Formats: sequence, C-alpha cells, structure tokens
Amino acid sequence: MTARPGPLMATYPPPPVTFVRGRGCWLQDDEGRWYLDFVSGLGVTSLGHAHPEVAEAVATQAATLVHVSNLYGTTIGPRVAATLDRLVGGPPGQVFFCNSGAEANEAAIKLARKWAGPGRYAVVSAYGSFHGRTLATLHATGQPARHEPFQPLPEGFRHVAWRDGDALGAALSPEVAAVLLEPVQGEGGVHPADAAYFEQARRLCDEHDCLLVVDEVQTGLGRTGRWFGFQHFGVQPDVVTMAKALGNGVPIGACWARAEVAAAFVPGDHATTFGGQPLAAAAAAAVLAVMEAEEVPARAAAAGERLRAGLAALPGVASVRGLGLLLAAELADAGTAPAVAARALELGLLVNPVTPSALRLAPSLLVSADEVDQGVARLAEALAR
Repeated sequence: MTARPGPLMATYPPPPVTFVRGRGCWLQDDEGRWYLDFVSGLGVTSLGHAHPEVAEAVATQAATLVHVSNLYGTTIGPRVAATLDRLVGGPPGQVFFCNSGAEANEAAIKLARKWAGPGRYAVVSAYGSFHGRTLATLHATGQPARHEPFQPLPEGFRHVAWRDGDALGAALSPEVAAVLLEPVQGEGGVHPADAAYFEQARRLCDEHDCLLVVDEVQTGLGRTGRWFGFQHFGVQPDVVTMAKALGNGVPIGACWARAEVAAAFVPGDHATTFGGQPLAAAAAAAVLAVMEAEEVPARAAAAGERLRAGLAALPGVASVRGLGLLLAAELADAGTAPAVAARALELGLLVNPVTPSALRLAPSLLVSADEVDQGVARLAEALAR
C-alpha cells in the first residue's frame, strides 16, 4: 500500500528538528532541548526570537487593526517609511511596502523599466547572486542551474562576472535600465563586494543613464556593521530593496527609491494586497526602534570581529569572509560543510552549509560575547568529530 504523502509540498527536505519556542538567540525543540541559533531564520530574526518589545507591538496591533488594504490610509506605514528613508541616507526617497525580499526586487525591476521607458528593459546582475524565486527575480539570480527547470523565464536579464567592473561596463548596452547588485552575495556563498567595484558600478550607471539597484534583503538593517551594506563603499544607490530583518519574522519587505525615480510609479502601476498592512508595519516600527536604541550596526561590527577571530582560530577552518555578522567559514576539507552542520545541530548549534565547503553564520545582532564564544566552541567540537 502506498504511503499517504504529507500535507506540505516537498519543496524542502524533511526537517531534522522541529522547533516550538524561541528566546533571544536560543530555540527549543519539541522534545525540550535548547539550541544556539546562528542561522536566525536565514538572517531574519536579527533581534532574536520573541523579542518582548516586538511581541508586544504585534499583540497590541492584532487587537486593534490588522488589515484594511491600500485603498485606505493607516498611520504606521508612513512612519516606518520615513525611518527607512532616514537610515538609507542621501537624497529624499519614497518606499513601497510588500511582503518579502523577492517582491521588493520585483518592485525594483518594474520601477526601473517604468523609469527607463520603452525599449529600455534589461537588468544586469552578477553570477553567483540571489535575488528571489519569482520568475523575474529567479532570472535576475545569477545561478543558471536554478533557471533550467522553469524555462522559458522572462526576457531582459543579463549576468556578468562578480566584482568585474570591465565585464559590467561591457554589458551596458542602450537597452539596459538597471544594474542589480548585492553588497555581499549571501546565498552565493557570503562573498563581499568592495568599494572599488561599487564605485565603478555607480560611475558606469551614471555614464549609461541607468539605475543602480542594491539588493539589501539579507545585508540591510545592521547585519554588516552599517545600516546598509552599500554604506561601507561610499556610494549612493538609486533603489534599495530590503526585507528579512525588517519584521524580525513578521513578513514584510520594502523597496526604497530616490524621489525622482519613485515618481515613475503612478496609481495602477504596481500594488499589493497585504504590503504595509498595520500588523506587519507595527512589527517593523518596533524592530527599527529597538535597532536604533541598541545601536545594532555597532554591535554587529563588534560581535562580528569576535566571531571572525574565533572561527579563524579553529582547526579545520581555512578562511573566514564576510562583513559584520554575516560570515562564512571556508572549511579546509572541501565538501564537508553539510556533514559539519549536521554534527553541529546534534551538538546544539544551528549553522547553514551555504556551499559544500562553507558554513554561513548569521546570529542575532543582539548576540552576547558569551554566546559567540559558545557557538565557536560547539563548532570546534563539530569539526573535531
């Protein structure tokens, strides 16, 4: 007799553990065991699990007003947008709220095409990048193996070598509306850009009259040691996308654009039923308030240096790369990252094998020095075994 399939589509492998509760940097499974979380829901729970101020804001809003649609105004979303505009810095901008990073990048792609006008539709991104799993953001993602099962994908996407400014310049034909780059290629293996590359990208976009779009979905809001990753490089983008950390687990994304670019959108050009609804916006407002009060960029920079030093000293770690608290430990034994991550899980530590040879570590931005040291010690044991 054929076994009845489970109720969920098999888009993920069977989970090795089931979690029922979280507190700060810790998670508890359904058997009562606690784990130190250095994955943070793939960079989402940047204030840790069940942060009391975020939880209170969500509970209060849930008992007040959850949703009315964007046909009507609410009070929280505009306040969150104003805070994001201030943190991005540079010229005044405007924000479109959505529900995820992929949706934020979809909005950026549509905005770039609308801004550029007829005949200018192409988006240039880098090999190794990751921008989402909708059909358009999947094609923007510079990982061709991910494209094949879903062909034909939407037209208008080109890919060039990562951190190769000359290749980028060669790709900027008159059809190009935008260049889309990550400050750190997160899903691609935690590979940071540098100032020279971003400066050249900014100059090329200015010369070719196209937009520089920076995907900060994983890097934004303190993760790299600055509010946004691009701020390490001394350039000002035209469009910035963000999501993950903004709601600390409540789904919300945002696409910021400088005002002259944002003006290309008029009513009817783009929309979302749930984007910026009061529940998600209340979570985001609380998250941003805590982040500013705790000065999370500085905390991430300091904790990141401690974590980097600890990892670099471990036998079996060949090198460490990344910015702030978005780090990858490249292992000396190629292909062993999944096995080491599985062993670490047995020892009560969550890390992510982002490539066959590298572990990604992205703990809460409020992680303590003691928790950093505990994580390094557990990883050391996993590597030793």
